[in-house]
Amino acid sequence: MTPSAARACACGCGIYEVGTAAMFPDGSGAMAFLDYDYQDQDHNWSGSSEAPAADNGDKDIRTSWFTLGYQDMFNRAWGIRLELPYERRYFETTGGATGNDIVALNFSGIGDIRIQGIYTGFSPDLSSGLTFGVKLPTGSYTNNNAYGDVDRDSQIGTGSTDLLLGGFRRFNVATDYGWSGFLQGLLAIPVLTQVQYRPGTEFDAALGIYYNGWSIGRVLISPIAQAKISLRESDTGNNASYPVASGFERVLLSPGIELSMHPVRVYTDIELPVYQHFTGDQLAAPVLFRLEIACMF
Repeated sequence: MTPSAARACACGCGIYEVGTAAMFPDGSGAMAFLDYDYQDQDHNWSGSSEAPAADNGDKDIRTSWFTLGYQDMFNRAWGIRLELPYERRYFETTGGATGNDIVALNFSGIGDIRIQGIYTGFSPDLSSGLTFGVKLPTGSYTNNNAYGDVDRDSQIGTGSTDLLLGGFRRFNVATDYGWSGFLQGLLAIPVLTQVQYRPGTEFDAALGIYYNGWSIGRVLISPIAQAKISLRESDTGNNASYPVASGFERVLLSPGIELSMHPVRVYTDIELPVYQHFTGDQLAAPVLFRLEIACMF
């Protein structure tokens, strides 16, 4: 989304903030976790179909997210969740001295920290809960070269303080056969912004089903299937260079598996877009990857 061409490259990383029942509290206690997420945005999309790469000055964005987290349920009703992300990004775009050079940049740093409260006092089994908190503007939004080729929505941080509101519910699907399900949603609303850029409000939700009946020795094995929805409004502000080329709707299917041997739990999945609609020309990833390792104590 630089001034030289109509382009966009919204990362849509909020989709990693929902999905799987592994992180839902089921009693008092604490948990530390390390989450790794990766996507390679190298396909240009416009509307609901893939578009010619020549229509977008941005060519490739490869991002790795490393998130260190801590969750503590003080009792059966109240808890807190902290997330400290570190991001590493490769960005290839059109720009440079002539405005038509292919420029490749690598940058990394601490991302936007999230602090959320958790309330699970609706039922004795903690099957329903609310989350609420803030995303802080701790990630850099000033990584750039001499020609200003990195637009605001390709930065590590948004520069905004966001209000986070969410909820989750676990439910039984076929108890006699070991099947359970879950529903989760998260809304991120920017409330304080900087330097004339406001990222679009984003809503992400996941509906999943998992099986609890397999084990090998002490290791419990749970295959998981999810459907995820991600909706983001267009960015606004004078530094949202092309607000008509930001914002999207996506539906993804996500097969995964969880391995649990108390106190350690490992989860991994892939996320495959089955429907996408982008405003303007934007870079999209054909597949997303996730790995999470958690330890309860």
